[in-house]
Amino acid sequence: MTRPAYIEALAQSGVLPRLAAFDPQVAGTPPLDLDLPDSDIDILCHAPDPHAFAATVWEAFRDQPGFAMWQWQGSDRPVVARFHCAGWLFELFGQARPVAGQLGWRHFAIERRLLALGGAPLRAAVMARRHAGAKTEPAFAQVLGLAGDPYAALLTLEQLDDATLRAQIGV
Repeated sequence: MTRPAYIEALAQSGVLPRLAAFDPQVAGTPPLDLDLPDSDIDILCHAPDPHAFAATVWEAFRDQPGFAMWQWQGSDRPVVARFHCAGWLFELFGQARPVAGQLGWRHFAIERRLLALGGAPLRAAVMARRHAGAKTEPAFAQVLGLAGDPYAALLTLEQLDDATLRAQIGV
């Protein structure tokens, strides 16, 4: 059985309208066209009141297969929930920080920008690393020759202009 495109799964889940009060944003590999058969759909939310976010998520998705929800102990204690719908694993992440400032969104934004600049050759190189077992950020770091922690290394690229990024990519 093949699963539908992530856009169709989003529509079937109703996750975006149900979480509209929390500025839900889709991130991760499906919108970058870097997903693998076991990739999930990440929804990042601005949840200044974690209790309200958790209550909304519980009410909307508790009956979905594989539903689980927890709250991190560190940082600003984001709430995370996951469930299955339309053949996809959904992961909801609610943090007090606005989505644009969340690490997951920042990684997504720089990856999207890199792919726009690097085109098909960069996408193919990253996908080759992903097919070999690398997670997304390490795959980008390997392809771009970034040393150290791949998550931190990618964030060092955020403030670079397009010409500098193109040189880093090699295009």
